[in-house]
Parts: sequence; structure tokens; C-alpha cells
Amino acid sequence: MDALPGKALRQLFLLLIIGALLALLFLQLRFFLPAFLGAYTLYVLLRKPLFFLVFQKKWNSKLAAATLLLGSIILVLLPVNAVFQILVSRILPALEHSSEVLSTIEKIVHELEAKYHITVLTPEMLQKMTNWGVTELSSAVSASLAGILSLLVAYFILWFMLAEGQQMERRFFEWLPLRPESEQYVRERLHDLVVSNALGIPLMGIVQGLFGFIAYLVVGIPEPIMWFVITMLAGMLPVFGVALAYIPLSLIEMANGHPGVATFILLYGFIVLGSVDNIARMWVLKKIGNAHPLVTLFGVIAGLKLFGFIGFVFGPIMVSMLILLFQLYGKEFGAREKIILPEE
Repeated sequence: MDALPGKALRQLFLLLIIGALLALLFLQLRFFLPAFLGAYTLYVLLRKPLFFLVFQKKWNSKLAAATLLLGSIILVLLPVNAVFQILVSRILPALEHSSEVLSTIEKIVHELEAKYHITVLTPEMLQKMTNWGVTELSSAVSASLAGILSLLVAYFILWFMLAEGQQMERRFFEWLPLRPESEQYVRERLHDLVVSNALGIPLMGIVQGLFGFIAYLVVGIPEPIMWFVITMLAGMLPVFGVALAYIPLSLIEMANGHPGVATFILLYGFIVLGSVDNIARMWVLKKIGNAHPLVTLFGVIAGLKLFGFIGFVFGPIMVSMLILLFQLYGKEFGAREKIILPEE
């Protein structure tokens, strides 16, 4: 058996040192991971305006960075903080005191069981589901507080990214041990996945939230702003989507003795909000690009655990980056031959 050449041993030794230092730094600075991810997301969105101001309008780089930083605070940080305040002050207490909704669900379930002679949900199962929902939402709200703090740190990091944008990009890609074609592939894919998640997912929720808000005002739903936020957040989720907002709302209205309003909300959500969801996803897919629903779903689940409600955006970005790493590995080290399945 031939001995390993000295160059390979030195390379392996250096990689082990780098890996050990990275692991140590990650353990000590893992709190800054969501902050760095948020800063990078904002940088990608602000990159073109930054270069436009610096290279075409001949602005000072520090002035351009400060202007864009202030603008993003107004457009991102203040709305995120407002949503967080609504979550903490209204939505969580409402969920914790939802006995009227539970009684309505139990009544409907008992009627179905009596009519069709089946067992749908026992009271114990229903209570466990409700307790699970309260626990998970409480956990998400707690993580949201940490997410807000991470977002503040992200703006601190973003300042240096914007002020040294071009030099930072050049150094970053010089450090990556990639071929030139792979480097360009990474640039394009990173930009696409950040834009599709950071713009596409919130746009989906905002559009559906606005359509829901109109209906809530028309029929006189109490706390329409709160339900706008709930609809917006639910609209960011694939699969179930806004149904997680309009079905509970219709049950609450039924419990409050407003069957007409409850029926209207249910039909409006199924027909109008469902159609808006499909149209909006088609538009986002065409104009911006859209992640696969499973990427969004798993990303949101992981993101809510890690970052709170801002994980609606950061979670899918993390999953998309992981997929990008797998794709990059295949591109760098050779792709497998295409598998042709036999025809049935």
C-alpha cells in the first residue's frame, strides 16, 4: 500500500485545523447564525440599489449604505416589530382563552358522530391538540423575541456588508475552492433562492391577508388587524395555507351566535382566498421564482423553532441553501448518470 504523499497529508492536516476552529467558533457564536443569515438576505435584496447609487449615481459608499439601511429599517424592521407586538398582546392570549371555540368544535364533532355513527375525536384528543397548539405557539412567540434581537444584530452586520459590498463579495468568492463556472452558478443560485423566499413567501401572505382584511371589515369581524396578521402568516404556509385562518374564524363566529357571518367567512375563504392563493403563487412563480412546497413547509417548521415567526422566511432559505450545497457537490465532483425509469 502506497503511503500518502506529503502534500495530501499537509492538506488533510490543514482541513482538520480549519474544521476544528469552525466547530469551536460555531458553538460560541451560534446565536449570530440567524443574524448573519438575516444580514445576508437583506444584503442580497439591497445589492442592486447599492451598486446603482455607488457606481451610477456616484454616491459615497458610506452614504449609500446608511440610506439603504435606514430605508430597510422602515420597510422591514418596523412592520416585523408590529407583527410581533400583535402576536404577543392579542393572538396568544386569544388562543389561551378559546373555550368557546372548543365547545363549538365539540358540538360539531358530536353531531357528525351521531349522524354517521363514527368516532372522530374524543374530548381528550381535542384537548391535547389544543394544548399542543398553545405550547407550540408559545414556543414560537418566545423564539420570536430572540428573532427580533437577532434582526437587530443583523442590521449591525448589514452595515459592514453594505459599506464594503464589492470587496466583501470578491474576498468571499476568492476563499471558496470552486471552479469559475461553479462560482458563477453559486452566485446566481444564491441570489435566486434568497429573492424567491425573502420576497415570494411574504408577498404570498400579504396579498392573502389584504383580501381577508377586506372581508373582515365588510362583515364587521372584531379585531380585523389581528385577523389580518393571522391570515397573512397562514398564507405563507403551503398545503393548508389560509385555511388555518378562516376555518377557526368561522368557528368562532358560529360560537358567538353568528351563523350567517360564519358561513360567509367559510365560503369566502374557500372560494376567494383559495383562488387568490393559486393566482398569487402562479404570479410569484413566473415573476420571482418559488421554492418547492415541501422546501417551504419543512423550512417554516424548522424556522419557527429557531427564529420565531421571522422563520417563515429564514427557515426556507436555510433548507434551500442545504439543497444548493448538495447540488454544488454534484457539480464539483461529478454528476451521476441520468436514471431512465422503465415504461409501464
